Amino acid sequence: MSVERSPKLITTYFLVCLSIVICTAFLTLNYWPQTNMEKVSKLKISHGQSLAAISSMMSQKNIISNQWVFEVVTKLKGLDKSIQVGTFRFDSTHTNQDIINNLVFGRPDRKKITFLEGWNMKQVSRHLADVMKFEYDEIISLLKDENFINGLNINSKTLEGYLFPETYYFFEGVDKKTIIKRLVKEHFSFWNEENILKADELGFTPIEIVTLASIIEGEAIYDSERPIISAVYHNRLKKGMKLQADPTVQYIIKDGPRRLLNKDLRIKSLYNTYMYKGLPPGPINSPGLQSLLAALNPQINNYFYFVAKGDGYHTFSKNEKEHERAKRAFQRVRKKVNRQRTGS
Repeated sequence: MSVERSPKLITTYFLVCLSIVICTAFLTLNYWPQTNMEKVSKLKISHGQSLAAISSMMSQKNIISNQWVFEVVTKLKGLDKSIQVGTFRFDSTHTNQDIINNLVFGRPDRKKITFLEGWNMKQVSRHLADVMKFEYDEIISLLKDENFINGLNINSKTLEGYLFPETYYFFEGVDKKTIIKRLVKEHFSFWNEENILKADELGFTPIEIVTLASIIEGEAIYDSERPIISAVYHNRLKKGMKLQADPTVQYIIKDGPRRLLNKDLRIKSLYNTYMYKGLPPGPINSPGLQSLLAALNPQINNYFYFVAKGDGYHTFSKNEKEHERAKRAFQRVRKKVNRQRTGS
């Protein structure tokens, strides 16, 4: 009976020993100390990089001393496809376990990027190109890409007005689409049930409110005036008057922003609210929260006109006679400033 069991015992003993050897080898490799770093090193991992390419970069930066060991352990753990995109910081001696955990479960360095209220697509694209080192033309093309826009469930030819202005933090190495999707997601977070209902009560769709808010954003400097300016445009729309909003003309001239000329007001474009009644076809920039709220909550007043005072504020008028008087007052201020500049 003992003779019959001997082969089984030998096999079992062999398997146990083999398991111990394998486990020991794995643990040794897993906790294998890599190089002794003398200074902080940063490792930037981009989309599509292979494990071999990553380990090669790490070797060049003295983050690891043995590429083969690092790659074997990463594959044995089944994490070779789970390494994150971004910039990682290494500042001391690490085991393979430490390094892999950092690349897979750690937090890469993040880059801060702020988009200002009132920026149009070109300005957003230019800022993205500067900060995140993207190609400007590629960003603009993406913001006009029909398939990409449709994939966001947006019925528009461009993403003008959908890029919510705010301060964001992105991991280095993040792709363009991820950033744009985040801005669009932030835009839609404004449109809760309450705000959608409020827009409907005013007789507007959400995108019409965004369009109106973008004009308010282009006109207002101070938050206190946004609801008043909103009321002017609401009043003019109700009465069937042209909005005659300068920012809509600035949007279509090629060398703006600049002082508008009479010929600019005659440009044949549906965005020219001096030529056509109603709202323009879409937003002219990305309005901020205060302008969106102002568009939804106009002050109740009888103003139909406003003109700049020269200090960032405006004079509001109920009729054309009052408005002409306010314009003359502004012209006097402008002439005075010009004389002071020229010293005459």
